[in-house]
Amino acid sequence: MDIQSASSVVLQALTQATSQDTAVLKPAEEQLRQWETQPGFYSVLLSIFNNHLLDVNVRWLAVLYFKNGIDRYWRRVAPHALSEEEKSSLRAGLITNFNEPVNQIATQIAVLIAKVARLDCPRQWPELIPILLESVKVQDSLQQHRALLTFYHVTKTLASKRLATDRRLFQDLASSIYSFACSLWNHHTDSFLQQIYSGDQQTALSSLERTLLSLKVLRKLTVHGFVDPQNNMEVMGFLNAVFERLKQFLECCRQVGPGSPCREKLEKTIILFTKVLLDFLEYHPCPFIPLIQRSLEFAVSYVFTEAGEGVVFERFIVQCMNLIKMIVKNDAYKPAKNIEDSKPESLEAHRIKTAFFTHQTLTEIGRRLVSKYFLLTEEELTMWEEDPESFAVEETGGDSWKYSLRPSTEVLFLDIFHNYSQTLTPVLLEMVQNLQGPSNVEDPVQMLMKDAVYNAVGLAAYELFDNVDFDQWFKNQLLGELQVSHNRYKLIRRRVIWLIGQWISVKFKPELRPLLYEVILSLMQDPDLVVRIETATTLKLAVDDFEFRTEQFLPYLESIFSLLFQLLQQVNECDTKMQVLHVISCVIERVSIQIRPYVGCLVQYLPLLWKQSEEHNMLRCAILTTLIHLVQGLGAESKNLYPFLLPVIQLSTDVSQPPHVYLLEDGLELWLVTLENSPAITPELLRIFQNMSPLLELSSENVRTCFQIINAYIYLSATDFLQNYAEALCRSFCELLSDITNEGQVQVLKVVEIAIKVSPILGSHMFQPLLPSVIRGIVEGERYPVVMSTYLGVTGRILLQNSGFFTSLLTQMAVEFNQEADQLLGSMIEMWVDRMDNITQPERRKLSALALLSLLPSDNSVIQDKFCGIINISVEALHDVMTEDPETATFKDCMLMSHFEEPKLTDDEEPPTEQDKRRKLLALEDPVHSVSLQQFVYEKLKAQQMLMGDQGFQALMETVDTEIVRQLQEFIQGM
Repeated sequence: MDIQSASSVVLQALTQATSQDTAVLKPAEEQLRQWETQPGFYSVLLSIFNNHLLDVNVRWLAVLYFKNGIDRYWRRVAPHALSEEEKSSLRAGLITNFNEPVNQIATQIAVLIAKVARLDCPRQWPELIPILLESVKVQDSLQQHRALLTFYHVTKTLASKRLATDRRLFQDLASSIYSFACSLWNHHTDSFLQQIYSGDQQTALSSLERTLLSLKVLRKLTVHGFVDPQNNMEVMGFLNAVFERLKQFLECCRQVGPGSPCREKLEKTIILFTKVLLDFLEYHPCPFIPLIQRSLEFAVSYVFTEAGEGVVFERFIVQCMNLIKMIVKNDAYKPAKNIEDSKPESLEAHRIKTAFFTHQTLTEIGRRLVSKYFLLTEEELTMWEEDPESFAVEETGGDSWKYSLRPSTEVLFLDIFHNYSQTLTPVLLEMVQNLQGPSNVEDPVQMLMKDAVYNAVGLAAYELFDNVDFDQWFKNQLLGELQVSHNRYKLIRRRVIWLIGQWISVKFKPELRPLLYEVILSLMQDPDLVVRIETATTLKLAVDDFEFRTEQFLPYLESIFSLLFQLLQQVNECDTKMQVLHVISCVIERVSIQIRPYVGCLVQYLPLLWKQSEEHNMLRCAILTTLIHLVQGLGAESKNLYPFLLPVIQLSTDVSQPPHVYLLEDGLELWLVTLENSPAITPELLRIFQNMSPLLELSSENVRTCFQIINAYIYLSATDFLQNYAEALCRSFCELLSDITNEGQVQVLKVVEIAIKVSPILGSHMFQPLLPSVIRGIVEGERYPVVMSTYLGVTGRILLQNSGFFTSLLTQMAVEFNQEADQLLGSMIEMWVDRMDNITQPERRKLSALALLSLLPSDNSVIQDKFCGIINISVEALHDVMTEDPETATFKDCMLMSHFEEPKLTDDEEPPTEQDKRRKLLALEDPVHSVSLQQFVYEKLKAQQMLMGDQGFQALMETVDTEIVRQLQEFIQGM
């Protein structure tokens, strides 16, 4: 690509690619895509984005195409890789001038240089770092900033590499440039402080940006650049300097008002200082030990004393709390259970912490956490009034403690309480004592304080187990609080019902449950939405608890379920609807079939909600979960839901539909329970199976559920299912078996085994292409016991239940092995006898005995030759399945089932699904459960005797070990 002529062509394409008109945009994008692999294309892009006279959007696009090209074509091994000559010229061109006037483009160029550095620095690009170091010293303000920006992105990228050699290279780089980075940071920091106090805001802002960038570089070098940072005086010097600088910058906040142009960057820099400490503590806990004292003094003074008044801001408080939390919680700072086993550094850290956290300090921290930081803020109270749903379902889980004030406060409280509960328990109990009795609705401060203290008691429930008689407190105090109906008292009603939820699984007498359900019933009708949502959450905790008893809940079920449904309709936000649906699901799951009379409204509403939630996949997941529990609760009645249910399953499990990414797992689960509870197959239910082949091709973690679904179809309607789908399924299985684990093979073959068990003629015929590999596996002596056991299970089913097919299969396989069919049968029986121990399930062991016995009576010399082995297996199986009746001293086959009985269920047992009933009825026809092995052995031996005559039969019996014969006679005597 000749750069001069190409430049204008590429420039034109890039200009068209920034157009809003798709007719112009699409062809231009296609043209650029074709040029991506052309030699010289990236040199043209470089010349375009380095030309400051061109349109900003065009230059921006040129940088993006260049950046994407690095990811795709820069590595030597990449298809269409750039030539070494072009890469060399591009590297040189990228660092000739750090004078990009547009901030966003400058950042993209810095990122782009860092991407190349990740692959080429230092070996192919040794000059990069020296040029950057020279460029950050220049006097020109713009050049210095851009070089520093690039220096930061390069450092950040090199620090993120994780291979040992790359880490060593970064450590070499760190030790060679650390002094320079420190002096650069100090220089810009001093300049900023001087300028800000002299009132030169604009120059100060420029220096502050450089301070920020040089500090970002130092953070990466300090945290990732040294194996033993504690041995490097400069590193430890920098970390100690961070505390001084933090104080200077916090004082600066007093000087610089909220409206100042420097304020935002100033706060960013303060947060970055705290990130340096937090990162160093995370990656180097032991080298951090000398800094524990200063860190605790610093953080506690700013957050828990007057020192922070007027200078601290929310994000900084969060960082300080995280710093205290990480020191308190760090396992490296705790002595071992046996003190002698402790490391010296752990003991030293523990000593520093113990000296710092005196009784007085802990008491002060505990009190302030609750009485200052736990109080609901004006913003939160306004949010309660104006946007109650967002207030009620505010996210406080996961990592939110790292960034948000309330979660960080609560997590710190919990960790400190856990580690110093002996000191803090009396403090908290005293605070509770001071708030006995109902609060004055005219005193908002008292109300907020009670809310905060109750919050603390709820959070520390597990720690307070031995110190609070919650049952008494519930009856004597909390119940009374819930009955105060004043509008302003909603603060306490909401907190008390939340508090009860926290204690349910800790300490709450089962006999108090009915009282609690009455409270829930009452509060689900509270005028305030936040109180109603909180009550629903506590209901879920109560129902989902180990102590839950259905019979206690049943008197309240209809009313509570109706109120839950009303709440679901009243709320508008997706998150709230999800939360309420989870409660509904939980209730349905726990009360099982008892829910049937009450779900009519919900069943009518869910299709509407599904339609409304088209854009909200997570809400749709919650609907799927609800439907799973609903189908389980409704059992066979769930067929009435099919007009809605089946299209939902169809969409959720169709991999050609984008939502499947979110819905597939729950959709498969719903598909399975729908089949398990279906009273009969319908054409629509059968049609959904068209989704299965692509799902099996995915062979993801959901494949096990897919096999369960296939089994459910076989149990539901083997003939319809196999006639429609077995051919396609067999193809999928053949592909799967060629590339699957042993566990996967077993899962596939179990499906085949079930198909043959349910429908011996059709099953054998439909899965015929899979069976040669099964026979081959037996003859060749498959090494893996579980796989071998499954091979023998499949073969045993065919031999016992479709003997004609078995004979033709054997004849087909004999040709492959170049043997007589009888000879092959002999090898199979021999291997079967040899590997009987691989079969562990008694059902399969009995099946093997029945299958091999079914070869008798026979005058075939091969079968007679293997007679001894067949008898051995039969006696082994008799030992497995026969139980002796002590009264009559006779033996009985314990696997026999004579009739179908509806089991009597206790309250906590799930009723049988339709599939359970189908399997039970099938078992009644299964030879394993309908044929007495004892009787079968006796009849087969008798028939063999008839065939051969007494003398011949006697000679045959003499091939069997005398001890085996004795055991056999014991089992069949008296028959």
